[in-house]
Amino acid sequence: MKTFFRIFIILIILGIFGFTIYYLYGKSKDTPVIFETTSAFIAPNIIKKTVATGSINPRKEIDITPKVSGIIEEIFVEAGQMVKQGDVIARIKIIPNMVSLNNAESRVNRSEIALDNAKRKFDRRKELFNDGVIPAVEFEQYELEYENAVEEVSSAQNNLELIQEGQTRESGKTTNTLVRSTIGGMVLDVPVEQGNSVIESNTFNAGTTIATVADMGEMIFEGKIDETEVGKISEGMPLILQIGAIEDLTFEAILEHISPKGVEENGAIQFEIKADVMLREDQFIRAGYSANADIVLAKVDSVLAVPESVIQFENDTAFVEVETEPQVFEKRIIELGLSDGIHIEVISGISEDEKIKVPLM
Repeated sequence: MKTFFRIFIILIILGIFGFTIYYLYGKSKDTPVIFETTSAFIAPNIIKKTVATGSINPRKEIDITPKVSGIIEEIFVEAGQMVKQGDVIARIKIIPNMVSLNNAESRVNRSEIALDNAKRKFDRRKELFNDGVIPAVEFEQYELEYENAVEEVSSAQNNLELIQEGQTRESGKTTNTLVRSTIGGMVLDVPVEQGNSVIESNTFNAGTTIATVADMGEMIFEGKIDETEVGKISEGMPLILQIGAIEDLTFEAILEHISPKGVEENGAIQFEIKADVMLREDQFIRAGYSANADIVLAKVDSVLAVPESVIQFENDTAFVEVETEPQVFEKRIIELGLSDGIHIEVISGISEDEKIKVPLM
């Protein structure tokens, strides 16, 4: 009986050992790798491009400023309104400078005193001239003095009227107190309100902006491009604009300006670019929209292409592995063309009906 149990235990141990060996052998046996395949295809187009970020702005955007200082008495426009060149934007009530006003009033008084004196002299000399007492030459001198005095009074009064009201009675129109648009277009912004004080534009001061007017029929893209890409672009290149606020639509543009000087931003040198935007009749573009511009560096249409992931390299030679039999592949050297980072043009080496191995990542 003991012998039977001994033999039984030995058999169990041998069975466990054999099962363990079999299990470990099965685990260590490699599962054959099955590679996926793909094929070349005709791509509608392959575009090599670089991206610039920026915004859409009017080509002509003008700040309208007053010619005189004072207080906004009335505003005639609001943002979004269309205006023509010469249309009145606002009216200004002049608050005279007390020193200038006092000097102007004093000048009027002095000119009137001088006129009275010149008139008395002229009247006396006119009587003597009529009686033949004095010659014409002497009389003409007093006549000239009188006429100058009359002109000085008129000039002093006009100067006083300009300081007080911004106009003269002789002019017949308030050219200084009425602020007019210098271009036709859309009013983008009216940053002042009725009652605000404004400063005139002059040699030393740009003046207070009463309104911003722009021609919305001519828009440009203004953006920045990195120094690593600026050498690849040139004026006249086409751009494809994607505006963040307008989904599912793209706009064409033509690159027209590349800044000759770069500016450092966040540790990188950026160059300003400008492009003429081709507007669409069915879509209104607002000033200041942010946009991304795809600058087309090169483009090919209807070419044979493959995914870049199937391309392998050996030294400077590009090749793919073409399936000759199920899961049997041979190396095939190919000639490559343009790439967009996802697909790449194949000039020669393979055809559409051949299956290409997709390498394991």
